[in-house]
Amino acid sequence: MSQPAAPASYWRATRAPRHSLLFALPLLLLYELLAFALSRSQLSAVRNGADVLLKSVFVALGGRYGLTAFSVLLLCAGAALVWRDRRRNGAIRPRLFVGMLAESLLYAALLGGVASALTTLLLHGRLALVAAGAADPSALAGLGLPTQLMVSLGAGIYEELLFRVLLVSGLAALGRLVFRWNPAASGIFAAIVGALLFSLFHYVGPLGDEFTLGSFTFRAIAGLLFSALYLLRGFGIAAWSHALYDVFLSLAA
Repeated sequence: MSQPAAPASYWRATRAPRHSLLFALPLLLLYELLAFALSRSQLSAVRNGADVLLKSVFVALGGRYGLTAFSVLLLCAGAALVWRDRRRNGAIRPRLFVGMLAESLLYAALLGGVASALTTLLLHGRLALVAAGAADPSALAGLGLPTQLMVSLGAGIYEELLFRVLLVSGLAALGRLVFRWNPAASGIFAAIVGALLFSLFHYVGPLGDEFTLGSFTFRAIAGLLFSALYLLRGFGIAAWSHALYDVFLSLAA
């Protein structure tokens, strides 16, 4: 009789869909519930920009039904990935979520300092420029704290879904399949282009920030760091780290 397979290590298991996607689910629900609650007030039009962008095609095609279709598709795709991973690789281990949350808190606390230091080095020590424009959530400053927190949570779930899961993964596939690059070159290409587009995204729309070299560079570097988190630690930890970082900024403002 064969022996049962040993449980995967923490680092491997927490990247797997059965843990990574389930860990991200409360973040999605918190954002959607808070957005729904705020929609009863004068702030009803405010949502995270990546959320609006991802849902816009569905809304254009089907209106309210298109929005429902997007939600059903997103949940069904996630459930299918979790079910397949659980079937192939074993049971869900709830205790791992504690470590994943601790990791996310740590990365969120470190990200601003690391990105600021790298931005300062890249801009040849122009610390004043970086400090003035890099991480100031000025576009949300006129909104109430609940709305700022809602947009911050949405940044974690929807910006990571758009810019890491869809964009970075898609660009890496483009590099491998079309340009015939090796996986390392494709990954570097995808991470750099994805980071630049991620940074530019923050200057688009009514809540977009005023463009400065410091803030653009900071966000591009942050995009590279989030891409590294996504590739090394999975979607769930990347999403929570991003959301918590933005929440920390809102609370400190």
